[in-house]
Amino acid sequence: MRTRAVEVTETRAGKFQVEIDVRGHTILADEPVEVGGLGSGPDPYELLAAALGACTAMTARMYADYKGIALERVRVEVRHETGEGPPRDRFIREVAFDGDLTPEQTIRLFEIVEKCPVHNTLANGSRIETRPLAIAGEADRDEHFRAMDALCKE
Repeated sequence: MRTRAVEVTETRAGKFQVEIDVRGHTILADEPVEVGGLGSGPDPYELLAAALGACTAMTARMYADYKGIALERVRVEVRHETGEGPPRDRFIREVAFDGDLTPEQTIRLFEIVEKCPVHNTLANGSRIETRPLAIAGEADRDEHFRAMDALCKE
């Protein structure tokens, strides 16, 4: 099983700005100014769209390199829309493959990007589990929450 934690912490600069730590890389996320943010970074749905776009490009590149396809560059544009459901959310992904490709190679690359892992996660759904974050120095935190849970069930 593959697990990798991403840490998100409020910066307290503005109403919504957070700092995201990914394997030592720092990214700011925020909401646009028109909804009360500082506009200092992408909003959460933009980050989700970026994940889909990045995975799409990487999947196409991996396949092209493996098959020796003359793919020079992959360009992906992803938009997130909400509307009447279900599903309420829709991602529109536009992909361009640059290079000296045959029509068959182009068709195959479009088939392959439909299999990118982030695409599959979004299309098939996920289970989200929320738990208290263990904080260094807090002894028996899990036991504390189990005791609280037991009290609530009495």
